[in-house]
Amino acid sequence: MFKLLSKESNIFSIPVYIGFLLLIVIIFNILNFNTYEAIIAGIMFLGIALAYFCFHSIALNYQTHLPLFLYTFFIFGLYPGNLDIGIAVSLLTNSFLLLLLTSTNEDIRKKSYVLVGSIVALNFIFLPTTWPMAVFVIIHVVATSEKIALNLFRFLLGIVMIALSYFSVMFFLNFTSWNFDYFPFGKMKFVTDYNSMLPLVPVALLLIYAVYDHFQNYNKKSPISRYKYTFLLVFSVAQLVTIILYMNKSYEYLLLLAFPSSIILSRMMKFLPKYWMQEVSLWLIIFSLITFKAGTYFQLF
Repeated sequence: MFKLLSKESNIFSIPVYIGFLLLIVIIFNILNFNTYEAIIAGIMFLGIALAYFCFHSIALNYQTHLPLFLYTFFIFGLYPGNLDIGIAVSLLTNSFLLLLLTSTNEDIRKKSYVLVGSIVALNFIFLPTTWPMAVFVIIHVVATSEKIALNLFRFLLGIVMIALSYFSVMFFLNFTSWNFDYFPFGKMKFVTDYNSMLPLVPVALLLIYAVYDHFQNYNKKSPISRYKYTFLLVFSVAQLVTIILYMNKSYEYLLLLAFPSSIILSRMMKFLPKYWMQEVSLWLIIFSLITFKAGTYFQLF
């Protein structure tokens, strides 16, 4: 299967995966269909469908099907069927952030920081536990911008615009009291029961090895590849902070790591020295995700 998925992919392959994704969303929601769930499923579908185009934007997939296939399987394995609207919105906003911040056009990136700030603020409104994403963007601006102060001002301006709009709408609707649910720092609950996540241990070990292998061969990578891979790693750390602090047993939070994990694992498998290692790694990931899906869906653990 690895050789089949390693064949060249192009933009026309994406609708096939999006169609399969739509089928997954429909199957898991057909027995629990209502207007609210349909809206959430629609937002999630848009976010994940947009993420397929991010693979070509980041251009770390070597034009193969492997990361697209892995991403589809991650969604299948981690999607619980009924999703919180905050996670759905976060998946959509993350896709927009990836498209904007990984653009190879410097002019587009620097002009998009107001929009990036607005997206981060909107993400916080729907899911306050995603505040590490704002820290990630600030680190990205400081590390990559020539005019740090100006771009930080643009980013903060986007946040302020959404904040003023939000408070104005809430005041107009006569919601004048502060809801402390929007202050996430007092609700940190570290994961204490890992039994349900045991099937994902092989995936976690492969991810650790993939990061180790990247830095082991760091000097062999091109400057562009190093930059984009570092971007993905910092992006993953921001998602991981949210997961560690706030996931508890809400395993749908793991969907936030599906995109970077797909690229990191696919690159690791591509550079494995033996074909059998590539094939075993691929099937190990598939088996782990199917086992996790069965365990959470049928509550086996």
